[in-house]
Amino acid sequence: MSIRIVPEGELTQAAGDIPPLLLPDPKTLYLTRAQRLETLADGHTMADYLRFCARIARAQHALVAEHPLALPSRDAYFTECARHGLPPLGSSAWPRDPVWQDLLDALLGKLLPGSTGLIADTIMALQTQTRAEREALAGALLAGRYDEASSADALFVWAALSVYFSQLASNLKIHAIAEPDESRHLCPVCSQGPVASMVKIGDKDGLRYLHCTLCESEWHMVRVKCSNCESTRDIGYWSPDDKAVAVRAESCGDCGSYLKVLALGKDMHLEAVADDLATLALDAAIEEEGFVRSGINPFLFPGS
Repeated sequence: MSIRIVPEGELTQAAGDIPPLLLPDPKTLYLTRAQRLETLADGHTMADYLRFCARIARAQHALVAEHPLALPSRDAYFTECARHGLPPLGSSAWPRDPVWQDLLDALLGKLLPGSTGLIADTIMALQTQTRAEREALAGALLAGRYDEASSADALFVWAALSVYFSQLASNLKIHAIAEPDESRHLCPVCSQGPVASMVKIGDKDGLRYLHCTLCESEWHMVRVKCSNCESTRDIGYWSPDDKAVAVRAESCGDCGSYLKVLALGKDMHLEAVADDLATLALDAAIEEEGFVRSGINPFLFPGS
């Protein structure tokens, strides 16, 4: 991987260097997401769904406070990952603690009251599943086999997995280094893909970071480069009109993919997951041009 994680104390960042990795702060990020979704819902054609997703984000925020997780003591495991350039929380290799299912139970318990129809049916069905069935479902989702799960099931399972992985990621005692190869399309912490990229402001003004759809970490990637295949040859930008808007889609003519770029300099309130979800009209327009989305929004899974 071109952003490699090394053990704490092995490397210190030089003054002026671009931080290659930003670990998440789950104590604040889910609340920020919920508030942004609620703001975006006003007058939106997807208002009901955006408000429902805000409920999930608020429940995730409560889970972080009520069920804080410490990073397991697996020094030998982390050392081996660093030695071989592997993500420390690689989602397909990391031995998941059953506590993630406790988080799922707590999440479902918070969301069931007031839910009706398909949502209530999905929640109650997940509550009756065995732990083995849930583990199989989580394994399929983390491996990208989305056709093995309904999009409704995936929504809740992923929300619990995100609370689990984001808390572990926030507790990592690590440094990251930028290496010369060109492989940054997956999260260097958990190996999942990005939901969108964010062009920062403040002390990171103008820098682009990809935002992980699972553990919520962010990692640096230079601009005007495909976030999927890293080509720079045929990059295009799409927006609803010709104005300089805050959310655009970045397409790649080489691999035929696209992902959105959110510019905080144009709207400092942008949030990766919320604003990606609220701009599905842009997805529809660019997919009509033949491009395929390269990342998954945790509130909008493909599935059976």
